[in-house]
Amino acid sequence: MRLITFAHTDQPRLGALVTFQGTQLVYDLNLLNPRLPQTLLELLEAGPPALDLAKQTLATASPTQGLDLAALQLYAPLPRPGKIICIGQNYLAHAQESNAAAPPAPIIFAKFANTVIGPGAPIVIPTAVREPDYEGELGVVIGRRSRNVAESEALHAVAGYLPLNDVSARDWQNRTSQWVIGKTPDTFCPMGPALVTADEVPDVQNLWLRTRINHELVQEGHTSLMIFSVARLIADMSRVMTLEAGDIIATGTPAGVGAARTPPRWLRPGDVVQVDIETIGVLENPVLAEA
Repeated sequence: MRLITFAHTDQPRLGALVTFQGTQLVYDLNLLNPRLPQTLLELLEAGPPALDLAKQTLATASPTQGLDLAALQLYAPLPRPGKIICIGQNYLAHAQESNAAAPPAPIIFAKFANTVIGPGAPIVIPTAVREPDYEGELGVVIGRRSRNVAESEALHAVAGYLPLNDVSARDWQNRTSQWVIGKTPDTFCPMGPALVTADEVPDVQNLWLRTRINHELVQEGHTSLMIFSVARLIADMSRVMTLEAGDIIATGTPAGVGAARTPPRWLRPGDVVQVDIETIGVLENPVLAEA
């Protein structure tokens, strides 16, 4: 399933995205089945029985019950995630372009819920930021409360996957050894359009990831080239912290970021950024200057 959060009569709704005869249709899962939880977070917290009920509900829906996606606004699938855990330099080529070696252990930092926007929403560059950069990434959504998970079992904790852009203010990020201030301006974590459930992704370490700005390819990487796999990341973090349903892990970006280019290629007002992940979907956001 491709699970979404969308606007209907100005209220966020739980939905599913389906392509039918070339048209993308949105199904309001609560209208189809009032027994389903009201939000995607509540659906994940309710566990596999709720996801199975959503799948059964969608399987019996008719095309006439679908809404045209073009007429609707999508939010981020999880507009207020509890944790956004980010991994730095998780592709060797990106570490090297950052003048670093492969890290001996995952480099972990955080983004906060204020950064989250959905597809089509603008990335707004604050007036104080001079070096805004893009980082296309695979986002992993945790599906159940997890602590001390073995690497061999770690993917069972995953609800699904989504494209994510770890937008970074490099001038603020590099002011100190701690990166968080440069990672947490408002709107600096676009994600979506949908959470693609894990059963639709046979091998998360076998996906192409591409980032484009104004249709120009600026990043291309393959998830097989992660230094630390998705399973390893979950197992490692769960040794010291509890992962909750709805938490999001941004798994790192491949080479090609703007800061590593000569001259640097910063995001500019008027740009349109796309993060395209094989099987998962395309996230697209325009870039605006703060008013």
